Amino acid sequence: MTTETVKYQRKELELKALLEITQAINENKTSSVLLNIFKFTCLVHLNIRSLLLYVVDQDGYRQNISHGIKGAVPEIIPLDKVNDNKVTGELNIVVEEGYSFDELETYLPVYHKEKMLAILFLMKKDETAELDLDFTQALTNILVVALENKRFARKQLEQERLKREVEIASNVQRMLFPANLPQNGKLKAKVTYIPHSTVGGDYYDLIQKSDDEVFFCIADVSGKGMPAALLMSNFQAALRTLLRSSSDLRMIVEQLNYTIFENTAGERFITFFLGCYNFKTRELSYVNAGHNPPILCWEGEMRSELLEAGTTILGAFESLPFLEIGKRSHLKGFGIHMYTDGLTENFNDKDEEYGEERLWKFVKSQLCVDPDDFHKEFFREMEAFSNGVDRMDDITLMSLRFQ
Repeated sequence: MTTETVKYQRKELELKALLEITQAINENKTSSVLLNIFKFTCLVHLNIRSLLLYVVDQDGYRQNISHGIKGAVPEIIPLDKVNDNKVTGELNIVVEEGYSFDELETYLPVYHKEKMLAILFLMKKDETAELDLDFTQALTNILVVALENKRFARKQLEQERLKREVEIASNVQRMLFPANLPQNGKLKAKVTYIPHSTVGGDYYDLIQKSDDEVFFCIADVSGKGMPAALLMSNFQAALRTLLRSSSDLRMIVEQLNYTIFENTAGERFITFFLGCYNFKTRELSYVNAGHNPPILCWEGEMRSELLEAGTTILGAFESLPFLEIGKRSHLKGFGIHMYTDGLTENFNDKDEEYGEERLWKFVKSQLCVDPDDFHKEFFREMEAFSNGVDRMDDITLMSLRFQ
């Protein structure tokens, strides 16, 4: 067989190999199929006996193909252990003790623009076998760029999925909040809700059960995103279902706790405050389940107090270890300010926390003001305190004024 015939046959095999892998790429075959085609091509058509292919990912250069390797080689080579020079083609790899690439006589770095995407180590079948390194490198480049494109496409799909998830969670959350708040002679309510991101973990509600009874609550669920929004959605549905059949705060809170624990197996929890005011008896009943204590303002006596009686956070235990129903009687004109911890855990440029003491001091200076005016003045003070520092959490402030 003449030299020209051998060259012709080799070129024919190379063309066949190129056709196979490009056809697989065009047919959008999976990464594993592409790797298998490349491996088969190298072993059958390109005079290669042993090969080792590392492809870059976020952790380093990860082993994708290993064939005919007798010694120990690493599964992954950290990025900081690889030094390459594209101009000279030099490659220096630092491996841990016990690993070696010595049995592989040739390496081919694979670049896309200025970034090295892969490293191909190989050994030819025998001393007389001839390797076309330029073609092998070109074929490897085609494979690796296809793998990189697939990885990028998966990343884009994941980002789109997360974006849709956030949009759904945001819509779910918006539907949880009451569409309208009372603004009548008996009760005026004002809420300021500032989510830290598109989907927050705060929840508030106000339910006028009858002419005499009004229920109001505020909550903060652990976690963010879709899981938090779904948990809060289930929580709101359970709360409203329970309120339709009962006004017993003890029973309602115990059932809510059981529902959360059953749904999350104790892995998530909710801080929660639930209050009820009866206009006829002028009595306030409440339960504080591990939430920041709301501030009750006695307008007639010009004093304030914290509403702390209750129990621990909901969802941490199958049954609540203790439960106390707080009560206040003979109430006439009074106000309640409920908030989540994002309000008091705001920091300024001196790394100082706003804190509960500052909030309480502000409330004492604004005991009998209209809820709208209270919110306007409070957030003006908060903005001045923060001095441009970004918020770290959701902020919810719900103010009620009973007259």
